[in-house]
Amino acid sequence: MEILHQLGNLFLQAVPTVIIVFLFYLFMRWAFFTPIQKAMAEREAKIEGARKDAATVQAAANQDLQDYNDALKKARAEIYAEQEVARQAILQERSKNLKAMRTLAQKEVAEGKKKIDADLAVARKEIEASAPAMAGEIARSILEKPLSLQGETRRS
Repeated sequence: MEILHQLGNLFLQAVPTVIIVFLFYLFMRWAFFTPIQKAMAEREAKIEGARKDAATVQAAANQDLQDYNDALKKARAEIYAEQEVARQAILQERSKNLKAMRTLAQKEVAEGKKKIDADLAVARKEIEASAPAMAGEIARSILEKPLSLQGETRRS
């Protein structure tokens, strides 16, 4: 029984310490832990808000980048189309020039042929007109040579 009595005294002596520790716990909770938990919750909310804002900004930046790339592709396609139109125009102009030059060359060749044919016809007429006179001259020059000279030319 004595032990129980000693234990009872020990518990009675521990009660003020327990009360002081409990009061200290309540004070620490009120003065220290609650403000820290509040600050931590605010910090976590701000971090989460900043993450959401960053995700929104990143999505907007990705969309802007996609829009930029689409606009760049469209501009390139327009430039290529313009270049193709210009190239086609140049090719058509070149083809037109070649056709005109070819037509001009064919015309000049045809005119040249006509001129040559006309010159040939004139030359033929002149040759035909002068042929009897030339034949007469040739015959006269052969016949007018002395016979002795004709024999010598044959021997040589």
